[in-house]
Amino acid sequence: MRKFEKVSREVFERDIPLGNYEELILPKRGTSRSAGYDFVSPISFVLKEGESIVVPTGIKVIMGEDEYLAIYIRSSLGFKYNLRMCNQVGIIDSDYYNNEENEGHIFVKIKNEGNKEVNVNKGDRIVQGIFMKYLLTDDDMATGIRIGGFGSTNKGDDNNG
Repeated sequence: MRKFEKVSREVFERDIPLGNYEELILPKRGTSRSAGYDFVSPISFVLKEGESIVVPTGIKVIMGEDEYLAIYIRSSLGFKYNLRMCNQVGIIDSDYYNNEENEGHIFVKIKNEGNKEVNVNKGDRIVQGIFMKYLLTDDDMATGIRIGGFGSTNKGDDNNG
């Protein structure tokens, strides 16, 4: 099963205090042959040259165990305005859904690397998500359990500096 859902009202109000829960729009494809599901911004913001912003989407996603959702900046924002995602590609793992720390709330961090201010209005399409399958090695022994968001799979890793 693959499905987008709104985060709970409680998580939404914690992460987007000035937002309107009823106005959240689930990601959708623009055409029948589009690969990506467009995410819209639940807030308006202005990005000056060199500035970045973390945008909470209000969205979580459920998918198969052998799948992930790749998040990319929309082509038009990159080409026209030189906006970039700070991590280039967001990877949403299947075990991110309903994790105990943040319920699987998807956030994106966008930076203006252009030479002019960019206005993004509430409801504008900002990123797109593409579902992908992945493979494992024959000797894979991963046993960890996700409990949170950014960097949560590194907890307890001695090689993290």
